[in-house]
Amino acid sequence: MRGRYLVMTAVALTYGLIVSAQEQTGVQNSAGQSQNPAGGRGRRGGMGGFTQRPQADPATLERGKGLYSVNCAFCHGSDARGGEGGPNLLRSTIVLSDSKGESIAPILRDGRPSAGMPAFPLAPPQVADIAAYLHSFPVGGRDAAGSAPATIVVGDAAAGQKFFQAKCGACHSAAGDLKGLAARIKDPKTLQQTWLMPGGRGGRGAPVVAAPPIAATVTLASGEKIEGRLERMDDFVVTVRDHDGAIRAFPRSGSTKVELRNPLQPHMDLLGVYTDKDIHDVTAYLVTLK
Repeated sequence: MRGRYLVMTAVALTYGLIVSAQEQTGVQNSAGQSQNPAGGRGRRGGMGGFTQRPQADPATLERGKGLYSVNCAFCHGSDARGGEGGPNLLRSTIVLSDSKGESIAPILRDGRPSAGMPAFPLAPPQVADIAAYLHSFPVGGRDAAGSAPATIVVGDAAAGQKFFQAKCGACHSAAGDLKGLAARIKDPKTLQQTWLMPGGRGGRGAPVVAAPPIAATVTLASGEKIEGRLERMDDFVVTVRDHDGAIRAFPRSGSTKVELRNPLQPHMDLLGVYTDKDIHDVTAYLVTLK
């Protein structure tokens, strides 16, 4: 199975996907039972007030784990507890209220562009498998099978260089913009997170590398075009800062067209391409750029 086991709580349904436990006061599970995220510890394997779900069959969990590792773990961590750019999923209101992926699917399908989360065009059965995997974690618990290795630098640097030249060389150069990269970012884990998703946030919330702004062009029904930097966009309003520095907001009606140009789109496009081996190999190569 193709996977992306990041072997550390790695660099994540991604970037503003779901609110964290600190923002929760009380939710209901899929059976309509009241749950109290602030409750104390209850019976073994969970937090008081949370109902633990029956485990899915092993084949479903294995598929879900592989899909999660490829598409989600780089932000939300291999144990879904967040801290690597994305929030904790184990205590999220959306995951807790979800049954078979119906609440998670729209977020995966549409992404959260304003928060840096790309869309993941997964089929409904794949979303259901990811949901089953997330629901397999004891609420508030950690994957007991997970163990951090001594180092994440376990790949083949030569293979990583070949992959880099094929997939990244059109925009980046070891002798140019990436010269001395490993000297500037000494921690291999941070380095891996940085190249996987530049502009992501580290465990303490600080940007690893400042992401270039997303450019937006808003075309009104009159034909007037407003260009500038995207400040915010949701289902109803798009807000841009124009070239004069003024912030302007426009309703997202059928007559208003919005075009976005994200400098990080090539990185997002590659998220579904990397295999576990690719990630380890490229990281092993990049740590040699001193």
